[in-house]
Amino acid sequence: MKGRSVLDNMREICLALPDTRETLTWGQPHFRVGEKIFAGCGDEKGRPVIGFKLEMDHADAIIQDARFSRAPYVGHKGWVSMDASGVHDWNEVRPLVLESYRLIAPKRTVAKMDGAAPPVAKKIAKKAAKTSRARRP
Repeated sequence: MKGRSVLDNMREICLALPDTRETLTWGQPHFRVGEKIFAGCGDEKGRPVIGFKLEMDHADAIIQDARFSRAPYVGHKGWVSMDASGVHDWNEVRPLVLESYRLIAPKRTVAKMDGAAPPVAKKIAKKAAKTSRARRP
């Protein structure tokens, strides 16, 4: 992934995930799962930045690293911005984007990615098992 643009690297990571697409939002490329944004690319003070959502504890910890800051307007919800100008290994970014995707994507979509039964199927199976136990003499 060396020598490629920030956007090219983000496309490779984000668009490999189920049910994702790229949109132009607020004049910048963003990545959505369904209708919800889980990552974005942009420019901040002349530097390329990427944004994604993390668990609050993770966001609080990661902003101690100078490459990260709370994202404007939504930082209080766990969104962080990362200065992407110094990214040398995009495999370090991948798990951060994946965490964001898992936080934003519908449970059914995450289950598809994990190869597990969607929550509704689990619920039906659980109900069927409960019903069959109740019918036993």
